Amino acid sequence: MNPNTQKLHNQGVSLWLDNITRKMLDNGVLSNYITDLSVTGLTSNPSIFEAAIAKTDYYDDAIRSISSTGMSDEDVFFILAIEDIQRAADLFHPVYLKTNGVDGFVSIEVSPLLAYDTENTIKAAMEIHRKVNRPNAFIKIPGTPQGLPAIEKAIAAGIPVNVTLLFSAEQYLAAAEAYLRGIEIRIDKGLNPDIRSVASVFVSRWDKAVADKAPLELHNQLGIAVMQKTYQVYSQFIGSQKVKRVMNFGAFPQRLLWASTGTKDPNASDILYVKNLIAPYTVNTIPENTLLAFADHGETGEPLTGNTASADIIIKQFEALSVNYLQLADQLQKEGAEAFNLSWVNLIKTINHKRTQF
Repeated sequence: MNPNTQKLHNQGVSLWLDNITRKMLDNGVLSNYITDLSVTGLTSNPSIFEAAIAKTDYYDDAIRSISSTGMSDEDVFFILAIEDIQRAADLFHPVYLKTNGVDGFVSIEVSPLLAYDTENTIKAAMEIHRKVNRPNAFIKIPGTPQGLPAIEKAIAAGIPVNVTLLFSAEQYLAAAEAYLRGIEIRIDKGLNPDIRSVASVFVSRWDKAVADKAPLELHNQLGIAVMQKTYQVYSQFIGSQKVKRVMNFGAFPQRLLWASTGTKDPNASDILYVKNLIAPYTVNTIPENTLLAFADHGETGEPLTGNTASADIIIKQFEALSVNYLQLADQLQKEGAEAFNLSWVNLIKTINHKRTQF
């Protein structure tokens, strides 16, 4: 076992891979990451599948074999993606059992075109959950204002949810409240309230968004400051009376997940958003190159404490540079949804193109 990733794991941080390809499933790479690098889960998104399917020929034979008249290009994609997710879920199932269902999850996202469509998001989440048919699979639903009711209803229906596209403490709290409402509905109906969830807050896009506005001494500091603020709210929320109440009925608190933790600045540490976001009962989902970098020269900083004094100073310094924290959080969420939409459109177009060539 790699000592660097094991140390992170021992500090209570779950290390998840932010990638999936059929090739890494076939050649045993993912299995090796589980065995050797303490990887205990996996996430996917439209951009990841675009890179895996649209930018390689590895899926061409599968596309050829499953394509049939009357099947949409989106249908073909979900067949491919669900097969990969099922295989990954099976690899992580021992972790899921060992941790009593706390860890060992994989994630698959509803179509990003539904980010602002509540009713169809709910329908899609239920359909994908039924088809994946694995206890350790999360359905990713964006934490947009329109996504929040879908999150509540999906949890109430017993569907594990990875809330994605969160960027601030305020957006996290809104998603956490939606999750809690779903759990409370189950309790009121006399149903088992133990429906797992994570809330994914994106880190590196903050620093990328303000890179041209900040002096050198403030480079790559805003993302971590916002996460410190988010961690404080997270700690307060899971320690609240209302969360403790549902725990008494058998629910496990939703976990906080650090997402987009690959360093964008080539002049910064390539493990910046791993070593500085150490906190128990959290998840860090990282790109493959960041995982390998941490395995090679990883180090862990001081654990987060929930004290936001230094974070508040940094956020105020950026406000003095005309960076409005709340406005930028909303902008980043919209831009994130648009980026996933673009990847999705390109992915579906590529599948259509490949099908026409057969």
